[in-house]
Amino acid sequence: MSYLDNILFAVILALGFGYFAMNVKKLIRNIKLGQDVNRKDNAAERWKNMAMIALGQSKMVKRPIAGILHIIVYIGFIIINLELLEIIIDGLFGTHRVFSFMGGFYDVLIASFEILAVLVVVSVIIFWLRRNVIKLKRFVNSDMKAWPKSDANYILYFEIVLMSLFLVMNASDYWLQQMEVYHYDEAGSFPISQFVAPLFDGLSEGVVVIIERTAWWLHICGILVFLNYLYFSKHLHILLAFPNTYFADLNAKGKFDNLESVTNEVKLMLDPSADPFAAPANPDAVPAKFGASDVQDLNWVQLLNAYTCTECGRCTSSCPANQTGKKLSPRKIMMDTRDRLEEVGKNIDANKGVFVPDNKSLLNDYITPEELWACTSCNACVEECPVNISPLSIIMDMRRYLVMEQSAAPMSLNAMMTNIENNGAPWQYNQMDRLNWKDEN
Repeated sequence: MSYLDNILFAVILALGFGYFAMNVKKLIRNIKLGQDVNRKDNAAERWKNMAMIALGQSKMVKRPIAGILHIIVYIGFIIINLELLEIIIDGLFGTHRVFSFMGGFYDVLIASFEILAVLVVVSVIIFWLRRNVIKLKRFVNSDMKAWPKSDANYILYFEIVLMSLFLVMNASDYWLQQMEVYHYDEAGSFPISQFVAPLFDGLSEGVVVIIERTAWWLHICGILVFLNYLYFSKHLHILLAFPNTYFADLNAKGKFDNLESVTNEVKLMLDPSADPFAAPANPDAVPAKFGASDVQDLNWVQLLNAYTCTECGRCTSSCPANQTGKKLSPRKIMMDTRDRLEEVGKNIDANKGVFVPDNKSLLNDYITPEELWACTSCNACVEECPVNISPLSIIMDMRRYLVMEQSAAPMSLNAMMTNIENNGAPWQYNQMDRLNWKDEN
């Protein structure tokens, strides 16, 4: 009978990891829909960023309460799931606490797991209260309705259930060890669950074994379900925060990239030996689009940013445009980009690997020009993001499309650009008069 348990466990494990691998493959495919951009320079600085920001959580603690609670959940998630390796081995080979040969060190590990489990439950409850009772402003904005709100709560419920199952599993295991039940050899230290174990007094050994096995199976199956839920939730940042911080833009925040096509045109204009009437090197080439109107026009790092966004709202709560009542929400920019990218990915899946135009685009159907032009390009959103996401880069690329492809800049901006073209300055007077101010009393 135990072999049937082992086989069933192996099948469930294969299905769980197999479905996860399939979604990871789809995720990578979607990210690669973006334009190529070189982010392989300065590897030392990139590794440092990843270590400090993704692993070290250095930007999280700028808001101490949320930062400390997040670190507890983060450490708990990483360390407690080290136990997953032991569960997998026990499940495949029918062993009981296979790492118990480590002796005192194993006792310390299990004890620390239990303490962290309780801290995680407490932290998650506080997170839930902040979202649903206190209702902090950044969690109740118009872009946090329906699925985004439910998704955040589902994750919190998942974590509470998983940690509770872990403690019930340990408590029943500890009780069975004390009763010297066959197969449950004494192993581990249980500073928390030892206080739960007395609840099983009065029950038969067989009933407690059923409770322990049920908690064990639900715990591992819950982990596999949660693993596969990541792809569909904002919690994907657990995995993507590391590559996202590694491939983040290392340039100064005020520096924008130049369009290569425009740069080449300027160089051609300044080259006295260039023939302006010469035929292009490749006359059949499709002219490059200026800026971005859909997700395929963005670069792959921007698409990675969209999937990494955890919808924490720090960017939006720091955005001066949003604070003054403008429609812009940097968080919504990232959420809309991800939603459109998912829509494009489903289109490709439905059409056997080929994208069929659907008469929709990121611009207008998801993000409006009003949102884009509300941005002051102050970089507050980029500075605040705990995983180095840049909503501003997407905003600027979409603005470029509006200006350079559609000539759809606001009237005030068009007037300024006309003045620069005609007068060499943003003001509406002749270049010869630009220094007249010095003669004023």
